[in-house]
Amino acid sequence: MLSVKWLPAPELRVGIVVSKKVGKAVVRNRVKRRLREILRRLHLPKAHLLVVAGPEAREAGYAELFQDLIRALRKSGLIQ
Repeated sequence: MLSVKWLPAPELRVGIVVSKKVGKAVVRNRVKRRLREILRRLHLPKAHLLVVAGPEAREAGYAELFQDLIRALRKSGLIQ
């Protein structure tokens, strides 16, 4: 559902990509808002971070997005 790419950097910067395959603008914006809130609550190390949401994110709730983002961050090696 989510994939994460990152590079070490002097500051934390986040980009969120939600394609039109996820849904119309209302749905894409809802997914982006949820992801921004999740990232705001996490204390991430300094890096340039790119979060890409797949079409499955359309039906996912906050808790599902949270768990999937944590899984993607661990898989990418950014967090333990």
